[in-house]
Amino acid sequence: MLKAEKDNALLESVDSRTMLAGSNCMEILLFSLGTTENFGINVFKVREVCTTPFITRTPNMPRGVEGLISLRGNVIPVLSLSSILGISEPGMPLGGSMMVTEYSKRTLGFLVQEVDRIIRVDWDKVRTPDNVSAGTQNYITAITELPDGRLVSILDVETIMANTFGDAVVGNIAPLHNGHEVNVFFVDDSGVARRKITEVLDKLGVRHKHAVNGMEAWTRLISIADHCDLVGRDLTEEIDLIMVDAEMPEMDGYVLTRNIKADPRFENIPVVMHSSLSSEANRAMGKRVGVDAYVAKFDADVLADTLRPMLERAQRAA
Repeated sequence: MLKAEKDNALLESVDSRTMLAGSNCMEILLFSLGTTENFGINVFKVREVCTTPFITRTPNMPRGVEGLISLRGNVIPVLSLSSILGISEPGMPLGGSMMVTEYSKRTLGFLVQEVDRIIRVDWDKVRTPDNVSAGTQNYITAITELPDGRLVSILDVETIMANTFGDAVVGNIAPLHNGHEVNVFFVDDSGVARRKITEVLDKLGVRHKHAVNGMEAWTRLISIADHCDLVGRDLTEEIDLIMVDAEMPEMDGYVLTRNIKADPRFENIPVVMHSSLSSEANRAMGKRVGVDAYVAKFDADVLADTLRPMLERAQRAA
């Protein structure tokens, strides 16, 4: 079997893997960048893997962007991950393989030295990194360990996109009438995403709290619900809407949503999943665990338009 065929055989069933929903597992594609470090990316972000094609060099590209390729009629930028992560050396080859990624409604090519295999990991074995090498620290969202003890650094592709091409712009968003009366609780492990979500919520004029991973979010939500029970308040007086990311260390958004939906105290509180995983497979996974809406990152107008009617309903029900 040719290398490209072998690589894509790894991915051919990705869109059918909706049974992962609620299992607190994810599958990551392992790859190397020519160093001793091991890297990974969520399989759902990878559309295909191929041998590095001819790349058209173009002037005035951001650092790390090697040029453009034409892929099935679409022109997409190609990024050198070793260059972006600051681990490439002069004369170092770009890499023999390219991962075609699709997330946040954008398609990019990522050059890597070699693609290894797909492994399934439990989210509760995925941790936020405490210390990683200086060159990569801004781009690593989590760390997990292989059965043989090797560590795998999972890329924060949202930060790579934002730092390379710039943050998504949040334009004019009309404030919600009496928005200060409603409360949103959101969770996202990406600092870039938290910053943009906060900007949207601030422009809507609503109050908000956040957590940085699914386990922290669930612990805080249970604490808020228990406190409301203790003082005899309805939980909707504290939380009107919950927004969750899909992939997060320790507990993913699917398990978090399933837990929320299983607790009758949260019965009247909608859950919106806001994720860079924008495929139909991921929407199906969200539907299976009961999310009330699924919004692909990052379109500020779509996010605001999704939240507004839900928050207005919460105001009328108060």
